[in-house]
Amino acid sequence: MISINNVSVVFGGFYLLNSISFMIDKRDKIGLTGKNGAGKSTLLKMLAGLQQPSEGVISKAGDLKIGYLPQTMLYKDGLSVRKEAEKAFATLFELKAELERLNEELLGRQDYETDSYAKLIDKIAEKTEQLAISGEGSVDAEVEVVLKGLGFTSGDMDRKCEEFSGGWRMRIELAKILLTKPHIFLLDEPTNHLDIESITWLESFLQTYPGAVVLVSHDRAFLDNVTKRTIELFSGNAHDYRVPYTKYTELRKERFDQQLRAYQNQQKQIKDTEDFIDRFRYKATKAVQVQSRIKQLDKLERIEMDEEDTSNIRIRFQPAVRSGELVLTGRGLTKSYAEKLVLRDVDVDIARGEKIALVGKNGEGKTTLVKMVMNEIPYTGTLKIGHNVNIGYFAQNQADLMDESLTVLETVDRVAVGEIRKKMRDILGAFLFSGDDVDKKVQVLSGGERTRLAMVRLLLEPYNLLILDEPTNHLDMRTKDILKQALKDFEGTVLVVSHDRDFLNGLADKVYEFANHGIKEYLGGVQDFLESKKIACFREYEAFKNGKSGKSIPPPQTNLSANTSVNIGASSTKSEQQAQAKIGKQSFEEQKKQKQDIKKTQQRMAKLEVEIESLEKEKASLAEKMNGDDFNVEIYREYEEVNKRIAAMMEEWEKAVS
Repeated sequence: MISINNVSVVFGGFYLLNSISFMIDKRDKIGLTGKNGAGKSTLLKMLAGLQQPSEGVISKAGDLKIGYLPQTMLYKDGLSVRKEAEKAFATLFELKAELERLNEELLGRQDYETDSYAKLIDKIAEKTEQLAISGEGSVDAEVEVVLKGLGFTSGDMDRKCEEFSGGWRMRIELAKILLTKPHIFLLDEPTNHLDIESITWLESFLQTYPGAVVLVSHDRAFLDNVTKRTIELFSGNAHDYRVPYTKYTELRKERFDQQLRAYQNQQKQIKDTEDFIDRFRYKATKAVQVQSRIKQLDKLERIEMDEEDTSNIRIRFQPAVRSGELVLTGRGLTKSYAEKLVLRDVDVDIARGEKIALVGKNGEGKTTLVKMVMNEIPYTGTLKIGHNVNIGYFAQNQADLMDESLTVLETVDRVAVGEIRKKMRDILGAFLFSGDDVDKKVQVLSGGERTRLAMVRLLLEPYNLLILDEPTNHLDMRTKDILKQALKDFEGTVLVVSHDRDFLNGLADKVYEFANHGIKEYLGGVQDFLESKKIACFREYEAFKNGKSGKSIPPPQTNLSANTSVNIGASSTKSEQQAQAKIGKQSFEEQKKQKQDIKKTQQRMAKLEVEIESLEKEKASLAEKMNGDDFNVEIYREYEEVNKRIAAMMEEWEKAVS
């Protein structure tokens, strides 16, 4: 489908990519990896046709449709979310408009016997067939499914795009790309602006997508769940591994060890040869042998070592005074932005030593709570910081508050005290500041570089409560691992807002989920939360379905274990008590009937799904026949009939769901 042949990219005599070659087949799921600046985004741009290689050729199939999502883009205002997403169907709408124009032309024609009239009829039939195959009737449903999967609600569909933040507008662009159904997706950090639920939905979409995917991501779990092949860019070369990311890291370690042994053996050989030359250079009896050894050295192909493996670098946050047992206490915390209520009557108690992940959809209040704690915004309720608590705060805007006249090294030198000063360069190196980078002025650093520097400063000061808002967005895999280990070793308290499951897994021992203006507490790690979330979503579905008929069912009894959820906040408690009171009044027969109704509905839904799948196969077969030489009106009628049956069954399935 795409062939990359001896492709090079040269900047001022420096080879960013040097004669790389590989193939992308039509069902490949590829993860591009490599340190920052290795050329991953550049390669995606070339595959998308937005940049040409300095040398070599990229060959593509003639009819190849590409869906490319860059890290940053410009947005146009004016349309609603739905209308902007519908741009993905521009070709279909153009076809529909052309068909309407042809039908209007037909109404004004009376030359029924002419060749031009017959050609017009044939053209209308052809366009009608194309429109039917394109699935015009399913546009609204497809748009809603994708937008809702990416976190938008029904109420968001008709809101103007400019009402949303940059992260949400990036989701709209992603939705447009998904809806175009290209032959290949080229995705550059697609999870940066997604919450955990949206990432999980996107994973499922890409896993089952029949086309190819090439993506850049620093989310290890996302890469493992989506990709089956990993291409590493390093020192201008491309190393191709036919395995997902985690398996690639194991194979890369083996390759690094083999390379190291070969490098050490060669270095010993070179030293022995150079020692021989130095010892006998001026002895006439050894002149021939010396010249032979010199030629050997000249011809020797030197082994170059890969980048230093920094995974063994271990850093620690600075020791701080011990805080009180209760680090943070909040009662009745409420916050609204104009008409939008974010948090209502929330109570929180955070104890010393807890490591808590704050998760939930964007806009549900995670950063709002953090800003309350930091006293950056007004709110109602009471919030008390515990005894001896010293807060270290990391947020994206912290990077903009540094003195731009200082160098990188001077910036960290201002805050480092004690023994840690000896490790400043090692720590900077772990956060991708090496060599001359440490002498750069802050004013010339990119946004990502400033963010990493702000994180280094945090490491060098003594805090006993760390509040981190999306700390991993600009970190590569190894740096994230280093930071994660430092946080696990940290003896204080940690609150971290992140959508990176791999980073949170094994770090957090408690999860706060933000939803419906409140917070739900999950005892256990992120993996326990995700498992509990699946169960919770099913209960919510049943409660919603039964609630529509004026009924409700009791939730299954659970023990307070690792995946136990506890509601925090007065509003949640009241609703639970009301639900339990209602449940208590139900008779055994009513509960039994409800369960029977649920079972019947589930069975009917399963049957419908099987029938729809069968009809979809029949539809695809008929579509192939319509594109073939044996097309006739009868086949078209069968196609239309199958389409109607699918639509009717989908409607019945949707009613069962709701």
